[in-house]
Amino acid sequence: MQEMKPMEIERKSFEIIASELTVPLAAGTEDIVKRVIHATADFDYAENLVFSENAVKCARDAISGGCDIVTDTEMAKSGINKKILASFGGNVHCFVGNETVAREAERRGVTRSKVAMEHAAGLEKPCIFVIGNAPTALMSLLDLAEAGKVSPALVVGAPVGFVHVVESKERLLASGLPYIVARGRKGGSNVAAAIVNALVYAIRR
Repeated sequence: MQEMKPMEIERKSFEIIASELTVPLAAGTEDIVKRVIHATADFDYAENLVFSENAVKCARDAISGGCDIVTDTEMAKSGINKKILASFGGNVHCFVGNETVAREAERRGVTRSKVAMEHAAGLEKPCIFVIGNAPTALMSLLDLAEAGKVSPALVVGAPVGFVHVVESKERLLASGLPYIVARGRKGGSNVAAAIVNALVYAIRR
């Protein structure tokens, strides 16, 4: 087997994805859906990734304008291309490991993910919120939005699992906020990061 360079592997992977897709993709979403499939090898995302109206434009405008990104996990944070994001003036934050957040969560008997979103609501810059693991983070964010304490430029809703996962995503779909959602039980930090990277790479072009 001939050894291939990383960029050749990626190019070939996207060629395979394009050739094996069996459903049409909505205009403007193609790069995102294909990058998520590339990250997961799961073609179900061609149908279960859903986008609010103008979600991609809202996200790209926010990123090119220098918005920050808030993730619910360090894994999602590590997967986002921070160098390119920084070229637009943006940073990536994850507060789940913050000592103040940890102490507050323990005192109140709630999850760190919930308190981390409350902490993030204090950021002054416009933010895209990227949830790839914890439905409690998404529920907390939606509570804050309903209370007028935060106004996300976009919410990436891709928590994964069985408990309150579907419910949290369906609540986001009905929230009126700009969203990109991995509907159903599937998702994960890698999915969330892939969505953000697809948006960032498209602007870079």
